[in-house]
Amino acid sequence: MTENLKFLHFQKYAVYLLGIFFIGAGFAHFLVPSFYVNIMPDYLPAHLMLVYISGVFEMIGGLGVLIKSVRKLAGMGLILLLLAVFPANIHMALHPELYPSLPSWGLYIRLPIQLVLLAWAYLAVYEIKNLNDSNN
Repeated sequence: MTENLKFLHFQKYAVYLLGIFFIGAGFAHFLVPSFYVNIMPDYLPAHLMLVYISGVFEMIGGLGVLIKSVRKLAGMGLILLLLAVFPANIHMALHPELYPSLPSWGLYIRLPIQLVLLAWAYLAVYEIKNLNDSNN
């Protein structure tokens, strides 16, 4: 198996997992919105509305990466969404006193996890050039 085919095999599963992950994460915004409202920086307006909006976009992006014709667009949308919510993760790490129920290491680990999610979204939608495989 060539390296490109190995990557495509990995990529197929990465896409499905990415879609499921973001669909689930989007639903979580509606199931426990208070968690997300509490981690938002004070300078942002309309916390609950932004939680719901980001949840909708996570679900749309998750569904989108599962549909080949819109996969690349959905992946880029998820990357933009991850960049948009990154300030909330920084806010959590800088203000651990606001989150006494969470261990401080848990607040800091969210930062590199965000980078992993960004890489995952990129790799899941990246197209390998010069490869004729209709199953990816």
